[in-house]
Amino acid sequence: MKTNTRSSIRDALYEAPGPKTKRVINIATVLSLAALAFFLYLIVRRFYETGQLASRYWSIFLRGTTWKFMGKGLLGTLEVAVVAGAVTFCAGFCLMVLRISGSRIARGISIAIIEFTRGVPTLLLIYFFFLVVPSFGIKLPPFWKVCLPVSISASGIVAEVLRSGVNAVPKGQKEAAMCLGMQPANVFLKVVFPQAFRFVIPALISEMVIVVKDTTFAYVVNYPDLMQNAKVLISNYDALLAVYFVVGIIYIIINWLLNKLSVAVGNRTNRLRVSSAGKES
Repeated sequence: MKTNTRSSIRDALYEAPGPKTKRVINIATVLSLAALAFFLYLIVRRFYETGQLASRYWSIFLRGTTWKFMGKGLLGTLEVAVVAGAVTFCAGFCLMVLRISGSRIARGISIAIIEFTRGVPTLLLIYFFFLVVPSFGIKLPPFWKVCLPVSISASGIVAEVLRSGVNAVPKGQKEAAMCLGMQPANVFLKVVFPQAFRFVIPALISEMVIVVKDTTFAYVVNYPDLMQNAKVLISNYDALLAVYFVVGIIYIIINWLLNKLSVAVGNRTNRLRVSSAGKES
């Protein structure tokens, strides 16, 4: 007789609901859906009464030039997100190395920077690079006025994610490598960090969702990303609802794909860890 050995954290923490609880859940779900449907009806009705659902606002998306213009903006958004993600990883790695180092001064500096980046809003950093940095004679292109603040804002979180991965590596791995005569730097780079990186890949991909959303502040520096091009379309066609609705759908699709990728990588990583543990046993 086969038993189902697959379980989730939810199954371990909570008991399966009984018949009465299931009925309550079903009733609450139906009532919530009804309330949500009524709320959406009120919104759509309000938009209809104000003329925001008129065809002239939505017909612009039947033109190829509109999608070409939005595609250029989307490409700008992805360029900033990819470069900011790479810079964030490098900065986060450096902060993580300082955080786990043996120097008390290095740890203090790292902690101060991490707490600063986690506490300061991204928009404030963008305004700093846009208004304050040029006053020192440093002229940055709009691309870097967006990329650097976004990277700085996310670097502290990435540093903590990487540190959690390093702490998750069994100490026996490091001790075994040291017994073989490896230098501490080589132990970290060739034994500890590769394993830690595999542990935190899903969390790093999820962090990209935040990076992508932070790129929407590019309008502050007039960088031609998706949101900036959307503002141009709104000013030309006065189609605020239609344009922001389509742009919102695009962002939802991008973030949904990143989340699905994170889940898929996480499941694959867990399977590899389980199979490796089975071979060792």
